Amino acid sequence: MTQGSYKQFCPVAMAAEILCTRWTVVLLRELIAGSTRFNELRRGVPRMSPALLSQRLKDLEAAGILARSASEPGVSEYRLTAAGRELKPIIEAFGIWGQRRVEAELSLRHLDVQLLMWDMRRNLNTTPMPKRRSVVRFIYPGLSAAQRAWWLIVEPKKDVDLCSVDPGFDVDLYVSVDLRTMTAIWMGLDTVRAAISNRRMILTGDQRLAGAMQVWLGLSPFAKEQKLAG
Repeated sequence: MTQGSYKQFCPVAMAAEILCTRWTVVLLRELIAGSTRFNELRRGVPRMSPALLSQRLKDLEAAGILARSASEPGVSEYRLTAAGRELKPIIEAFGIWGQRRVEAELSLRHLDVQLLMWDMRRNLNTTPMPKRRSVVRFIYPGLSAAQRAWWLIVEPKKDVDLCSVDPGFDVDLYVSVDLRTMTAIWMGLDTVRAAISNRRMILTGDQRLAGAMQVWLGLSPFAKEQKLAG
């Protein structure tokens, strides 16, 4: 953590030496969101190399921000300490500021289907969904074959599951949409109704699921923040 030190006693400078290295704030976002295992963290930061992720986890552990424990033989879990949990309002403030002050067009230049679907999976509101297994298949026609299809699987009393390979279940609802539109909806910059009305989104299948999509989608935790930038 001392590489590139500001060499200042100011607490802001000292905190910045720990928190302002590349990817650290984004990694803290994932830990605060509840990811605890290495592969879970990787899904939230898909563009971060495994080697760098491992190094940042070691750095945060050395700084007393997280603690590593073995949940089972050969499997480590990373959980925020009291010092790490104190960072939650700071990370949330980053997100609120970014939602309000960064121009929508600039945000939508950085599209990432893996991050979008992982975010959707963990923020899904299952309350309005049927009390049975529901499978929603998202199709992004403009993406490569490897990234085009995603499945969200919702079962009562279980965590929502996300698959990029066909899980073999019957699909209840097909959602065909371009990645930019889906990202804008997720960020609160667009709506399901508007996307359907001008055919940027096509829903096929269970009409109850289709009609409630804006509700069960959940949206980004920052979607409620009004854009103040253009």
